[in-house]
Amino acid sequence: MACSDAIGMRLFSALCALIACCIAPFPSAHAREGDIDVDVELVLAVDVSYSMDPEEQKLQREGYIEALNSPEILNAIKKGVNGKIAVAYVEWAGVASREIVADWHIIEDAESALQFTRKLVERPVRRFSRTSISGAIDFAVPMFRNNNFRGLKQVIDISGDGSNNQGRPVERSRDDALAEGIVINGLPIMLNRPVAGYRDVDNLDHYYADCVIGGPGAFVVPIRERAHFVDAIRTKILLEIALIPDDPLPIQKAQTQTPRSDCMAGEKMWRERWENN
Repeated sequence: MACSDAIGMRLFSALCALIACCIAPFPSAHAREGDIDVDVELVLAVDVSYSMDPEEQKLQREGYIEALNSPEILNAIKKGVNGKIAVAYVEWAGVASREIVADWHIIEDAESALQFTRKLVERPVRRFSRTSISGAIDFAVPMFRNNNFRGLKQVIDISGDGSNNQGRPVERSRDDALAEGIVINGLPIMLNRPVAGYRDVDNLDHYYADCVIGGPGAFVVPIRERAHFVDAIRTKILLEIALIPDDPLPIQKAQTQTPRSDCMAGEKMWRERWENN
């Protein structure tokens, strides 16, 4: 499901309220007695590879901070079945560069949102080499196990500006996550600026749709202009809060689809780059 970042915030606020009033719970497979009920368990997995320039990384971090503190998000959370969500913020690049910047935290009002986003404000943004979307997914999946929350759904939210070029094939990581009942959504950053000495896939949004996202209601929200960071992030989180399925859909494996993208394109381009040098 593709979603334009130009969709109005008022429409999504209304959508959140409507769906939240009509849905049935979809409990976590790892839920235990004593876990805290939340509407969504959400891992925000954010690209900090060198292909993102410092200004883009700053915009990205600020976009999440502003979105999570926005009235639209807070109102949508309050109108949910449980009136709260659990969020964690992870930054990733290559397979050796994954870090939990802000661990699991309940957001249910302005104060709790500020407490969580203050952790993002206080941490400097770092940059690392390579791009391992599969590594980010594999790092995030265990975070849902025994985290003391019982969400109506579990979501890994991947934002990045390139294709997988390190680690295991991305579709295998995706399929393993889907097998555990986790939904993966995508925020491909498509600003059309060249990276010195390296080209990436055309139509990154297609690559994300074909190779990265999956699960009930999974979607992609592309960012094509720097000015759209905040709106796109806010739109995406609103959808993640609102779109809670009545019944889990069958897992769609990569090999059962007819993709528009080569899911190994990033690995092939990286190999060609070094073979030609």
